[in-house]
Amino acid sequence: MKKVVIIEDEAIAAQRLSKMLSEENPDLRVVQVLQTVEDTVDWFQTNPTPDLVFMDIHLADGLAFRIFDKITIECPIIFTTAYDQYALQAFQVNSIDYLLKPINREDLQRALCKFGKIEEKAPSSSENSQLSALMEMFNRQSRQYQSYFLIPVKDKLVPLAIAEVACFYLEDKVLRAVTFDGRTVVVGKPLDVIVDQLDPHLFFRANRQYVVAHKAIEGISMWFGGKLNLSLSVNVPERILISKARVPEFKEWYTL
Repeated sequence: MKKVVIIEDEAIAAQRLSKMLSEENPDLRVVQVLQTVEDTVDWFQTNPTPDLVFMDIHLADGLAFRIFDKITIECPIIFTTAYDQYALQAFQVNSIDYLLKPINREDLQRALCKFGKIEEKAPSSSENSQLSALMEMFNRQSRQYQSYFLIPVKDKLVPLAIAEVACFYLEDKVLRAVTFDGRTVVVGKPLDVIVDQLDPHLFFRANRQYVVAHKAIEGISMWFGGKLNLSLSVNVPERILISKARVPEFKEWYTL
């Protein structure tokens, strides 16, 4: 009999998952249902490690990834989440799976099949690094990104909506923003600072000089040496090139 722990703050969802597990594999027995980060940490510190964990990412007292700051869970984990699937596709690994809620039977069967294949295998360093990357991604996605910048103009601060910006670019060490209506505004902050405040799903750093908005890109063409040349819906002072090494990263970002 394999012992299963469900970490889920919605009682109905936990009951449904427990019922589906018993129907799919009678050899699986749910030994505990936990609802919070705090309860999970306490339970794992005082009980033997189960064979499998189903873990909801959003719990009543915060992101489940906070659990890993306090304890190590050494058994396979299957995450359950209401996040859009595109955000999870890069993190499909043999020992960990992700189920979108509401969980359907076919996806659960797939996850249990993976569990059956890896239950004799210890987690590899590669899988642990994938988990770290996933934790970082969800922490990043849970952030609140800038909606406006306040731009100093003479003795005033003028609001600039991020939604109005087609691109940012450096020229003579001065950072400027180009809006969709063709205005060019001096931002007055370092580019690295701006990049950290932008939603990475909406903006991409093309090179050292340019950060471009997804919706500003009108054309993409091949360039010498395997580079890409971006055409925007606004005028910019120079060609925007993406290096060959960063082409795969750009393609992944653009097609998400």
